[in-house]
Amino acid sequence: MKTLHFEIKINAPTSKVYQTMLDKNTFEEWTAEFSPTSRYKGSWDKGSKILFLSDDADGKACGMVSRINENRANEFVSIEHTGILEDGEEIIVGEKVDAFAGALEEYTFISENGTTILKIRMDSAPEWEDYFKESWPRALSKLKEITE
Repeated sequence: MKTLHFEIKINAPTSKVYQTMLDKNTFEEWTAEFSPTSRYKGSWDKGSKILFLSDDADGKACGMVSRINENRANEFVSIEHTGILEDGEEIIVGEKVDAFAGALEEYTFISENGTTILKIRMDSAPEWEDYFKESWPRALSKLKEITE
């Protein structure tokens, strides 16, 4: 896996950026840059399981099975991806999962004179690297737009 980094400055306090990023409705809005049907099911509470979902070509839910390793409001969120959801079933072992099991996705919120520096750190399998390098900047731009 390769670690990717993304960063954006948002003209809003960290509390507003954090809230906009994780709120169910606004989450769907900014993550539509990854997939038009992006959404989550579950809780952002530390230790909780959370599913990051979208619809496949047949309209079936698919996505990532993850766990919230850490969530310090307005400061830091750490997500560990542990499996996938495919055809309505959670898969946490096997060849499809081995390439990314244990991958981390982390959000750091830094307050700077009333603005927020949002830093993203994520592990990516090589076959997804180009996709994330294209998608994350668009998603962060959308997050900035809806937060400011």
